[in-house]
Amino acid sequence: MSLWKRHQIFEKNSVVLIIGILAVIAIGGLVEITPLFYLKSTIEKVEGMRPYTPLELAGRNIYVREGCYLCHSQMIRPLRDEVERYGHYSLAAESMYDHPFQWGSKRTGPDLARVGAKYSDEWHVTHLVNPRAIVPQSVMPGYPFLSETEIDTGTIAGHLRANRTVGVPYSDDQIANAAADLKAQADPDNGDIDALVKRYPKAIARNFDGKPGNPTEMDALVAYLQMLGTLVDFKLYDEKANLR
Repeated sequence: MSLWKRHQIFEKNSVVLIIGILAVIAIGGLVEITPLFYLKSTIEKVEGMRPYTPLELAGRNIYVREGCYLCHSQMIRPLRDEVERYGHYSLAAESMYDHPFQWGSKRTGPDLARVGAKYSDEWHVTHLVNPRAIVPQSVMPGYPFLSETEIDTGTIAGHLRANRTVGVPYSDDQIANAAADLKAQADPDNGDIDALVKRYPKAIARNFDGKPGNPTEMDALVAYLQMLGTLVDFKLYDEKANLR
């Protein structure tokens, strides 16, 4: 039987064609999926990555609550124009502690994956309170209430515990000291900064909202934004690329 006649069997019999399609999909699916069951993790570990501090986690929760991900992505694609504008392309490990991840699919505003340390705290506070004071043509809403809303430190340990349930490696010590670490990061003059940095390397502690008093949601959100893209030393990746 010629190849043409064999092919006619599929063309003239829809049932045989459907069975053939399902067989090919099943084989392809097994080839793609089966190896994943033998891997402990599909994400390569990267030096410098750590779980969010309690203050950063609170800020991330606010970021999600206010829908910031609807207009700002956190994923720089490995394309020349994106890398030149935003910085080193995103690594999978940078999202390993995000539940859910904040890659996004739309950019009304710029990507925020590398926004950490790019602007001052005062810039962020002003921008969040009145975006048009920074960018006159901005369509972003203002969030002045963040500066007036104190964080409920009594619930932050529960947030760490919930994240540990889905795989974030928070220790018992980190959970037990969650409230103290949150207060210390936003008010370093009255907290144990050494203990905070020991539990969370590279944690930056300062009064983020510029106001005295208990930590506010503005403190938390600015702390989260100032951390984005700062944990990994991308110079090491650039050096490796140049050596190839």
